[in-house]
Amino acid sequence: MEGIFTFIGAINHSHWFIFMGHTLLAAFITLFLAKAATASMKVVPTGTQNVLEAYLQGVLGMGKDVVGASNARKYLPLIATLGLFIFVSNVIGIIPGFESPTANINFTLPLTLIVFFYYNFEGVRKNGLGSYIAHFAGPVKWLAPLMFPIEIVSHISRIVSLSFRLFGNVRGDDLFLWVLLMLAPYLVPLPAYVLLTFMAFLQAFIFMMLSYVYLAGAVMLHEESH
Repeated sequence: MEGIFTFIGAINHSHWFIFMGHTLLAAFITLFLAKAATASMKVVPTGTQNVLEAYLQGVLGMGKDVVGASNARKYLPLIATLGLFIFVSNVIGIIPGFESPTANINFTLPLTLIVFFYYNFEGVRKNGLGSYIAHFAGPVKWLAPLMFPIEIVSHISRIVSLSFRLFGNVRGDDLFLWVLLMLAPYLVPLPAYVLLTFMAFLQAFIFMMLSYVYLAGAVMLHEESH
């Protein structure tokens, strides 16, 4: 935001430079965590390995409830990577002198498009192009002319809802923190940091859950019809 100090902005005041700098920083931290967790794998995990294994087990358990055990494990790399990247991107904005990349629609929209194109690709690959397109018409044939355009609009609206939900919530959290720091600096905002950390986790969780739900709707057409 204009007028807000950032360490990266001290190098260059360009909006795109600041945005890309924080995006690369979030990507570097995410890769660093992954590297630290796998650098010396142990049977009894400790440190970063322990934390990320618990995270992966949580994501896998969440996916099993939505798409089943085999599909949850298959899509775990994508969903877990997105979740960790989004969480790190959310959290760095809580630290004074940094901005959340997720508070920019140019960050959340590409992530949403990755999910959108991937779940449609998986739907076609799993069910065949004809069957996948046919499910947009609904189970009642005479309602197909009405249901098909509604389903198309519904799927396209997922791009807007998924990207703007993440962007809007994180942007609002950042604005809340900036105002709070200006009005009450020092130790007063500490309880807000706990709340904002929880919100950073919650927004990443929602993004992962909805991604699993969209994948389930695309690849489990047979189960859905029953």
